[in-house]
Amino acid sequence: MTRLISRLRQLRHSDQAVDANVRAVLVTSLYASPKSLVIGALTSSSIAAVVAVTSKDAWLVVFAILIAAVAAIRIVGVIRPSAFSPLSRTPVDRGAEGVAGRSVWERYYRLGAYAFSTLLGLFGMLTLIRTEDGVLHLLAVTTAIGYAAGIAGRNAGRPWIALAQLCLASLPLPLGLILSGNWLNAVLAIVILLFVFAMMDITLQTYDAILKATLAASEKTALAEHHAAFARRDDLTGVANRTAFRERFEQILRLRDDTGGLVSIHWIDLDRFKEINDSARPSGWQCAAGRDRAPARNRLRRDGGIVARLGGDEFAVVSRIDAQDEAAAIGDRILDLIAKPVAYHGQHLAVGASLGVAIAPTDGVDADTLLKNADLALYRAKEGGRGTLCFYEPVMDEKIEYVRSLAAELQGALARGEFHLAFQPIFDLATHRIRSCETLLRWNSRVHGNVSPAEFIPIAEQSGLIVEIGGWVLREACRQAREWPSSVRVAVNLSPIQLLSPGLPGVIMGSLGASGLAADRLDLEVTESVLLADIDASLEALKAINRMGVATTLDDFGTGYSSLSYLTKFPFQTLKIDRSFIAALDDNPASMAIVQTVVDLAATLGMRTVAEGIETPAQLAQLRRTRCTAVQGFLLARPMSASMVATLLADDVPRMRAVP
Repeated sequence: MTRLISRLRQLRHSDQAVDANVRAVLVTSLYASPKSLVIGALTSSSIAAVVAVTSKDAWLVVFAILIAAVAAIRIVGVIRPSAFSPLSRTPVDRGAEGVAGRSVWERYYRLGAYAFSTLLGLFGMLTLIRTEDGVLHLLAVTTAIGYAAGIAGRNAGRPWIALAQLCLASLPLPLGLILSGNWLNAVLAIVILLFVFAMMDITLQTYDAILKATLAASEKTALAEHHAAFARRDDLTGVANRTAFRERFEQILRLRDDTGGLVSIHWIDLDRFKEINDSARPSGWQCAAGRDRAPARNRLRRDGGIVARLGGDEFAVVSRIDAQDEAAAIGDRILDLIAKPVAYHGQHLAVGASLGVAIAPTDGVDADTLLKNADLALYRAKEGGRGTLCFYEPVMDEKIEYVRSLAAELQGALARGEFHLAFQPIFDLATHRIRSCETLLRWNSRVHGNVSPAEFIPIAEQSGLIVEIGGWVLREACRQAREWPSSVRVAVNLSPIQLLSPGLPGVIMGSLGASGLAADRLDLEVTESVLLADIDASLEALKAINRMGVATTLDDFGTGYSSLSYLTKFPFQTLKIDRSFIAALDDNPASMAIVQTVVDLAATLGMRTVAEGIETPAQLAQLRRTRCTAVQGFLLARPMSASMVATLLADDVPRMRAVP
């Protein structure tokens, strides 16, 4: 007895400490076998009715009716629990609402179980007291004891319910047996009491086994859910990954098909993010994903949307909206949130973003179409200067598909021999002789014909092909320039990617060595954008080029950022004055002043100057009044093949065309 009391005390503490989700599973077990409950209720009600009708005792008739009524209510409840609680017999909902609902469900079951057990126990006791028929005694006692024995195992998942039912159904019987005045009945009463104690012990042991199994299953389920959630979460940013995004996106679109409305997808590409990510990983990703903007993300999720990282520095936001203006407002909000700096080790990290937006059903009804169109809009946003938002328009398809087709064709163009070089002479303004030729890359595509460098060079830079193509240009330019007189140099343009490529010195040395061209006959041209990418690396690369004996030229000077510090910090031997200033010489006196200033500045620093883009005699005449070193343009000579340059140079005194 002492041991049983101790176990009951332990049960009270352990049952209160059970996790709410585990408790919900145990509550569900009460309804796990509705057939046994229905059979027990029907048989008990039937036997009670037989005993009451046979005895014709008024009290027994009343209790039989009450037993039948409670049994009917319980049968309806177990078959259709939604009629009595907010839940139905479905897999356990692990959320807060599911746990709270099952608490209501447990209270309903407990009320019915206690009522039925009490009525059945009292009915048995009254039968023993108010009747003399031994058969009726046997029916009433065996029914109550059989019900109690079944309950001890069936409801062991909620032990207090099982134990209470066991006591309520069984303990009135010994009282009735003792009151009957028969000493044999008193012996039976003692047996029943021993039976109750034994069944209580069995119930507790069964509960321990059920609890251990449920805990193990719950841990396994929780672990599986954790792995499933982890597999759908981006580990760097904590937002959804591509897999979860696709699933949720398609779900939102299906819901839109049923309910109507609009769905927007904002495709986000972070601008200039690499430098931050390299210096502050993983806080750079935190800045991008906006962990400090959790309220906005949570609000979006409540509205049925999703935030996801699709890979690299690309993110997507899907939202249910009512109008296109709402999509624009969301886009503006995203740009503002991303632009806010994030504190990191005493510094503030900040990035910008470009957004492409597509809206269902206007821009597509399936995920693939909407993703493609949002990507096209993003491409247009980045092309338009970055830091902007662009909505998809059908006209984008043609241009983007053309660009993508160019990118695909560019992949094998070098191997197919589709590139060739043209050379535009640069004339010494004092002697009228050709002093150098600028190398120009031309592409005759098998699909698109002659493609402008303005179209394919950016594609080559974005894809990284510019390194391979640029290496070929260097080798081929040196090889062809070797046939020219030793006084004529060849100029080759370098892209920013080429200049910062670690293999550039080897390519230059290899090109010079293979062609036999002297290093002082090669001039490499770079633009100001090269210097902005990485000042220190650019400076080291230019110094390395100069150490080889190869000259360097700052191209398009006067445009972009045009910092005078470039002229003192970087080792340039030549400045090229941008054609925009030359074109304005005819009608803008200020342009002449700018050109003169640049020429004088270069001369003071010991640099040569080249004016490019000369197309009219008036422009050339204006330049003659300066101390400009050399000139270049269609007025003087158009781009030509290396053999035509050689022919032009064969003249003892080659001069500029159309010299006034």
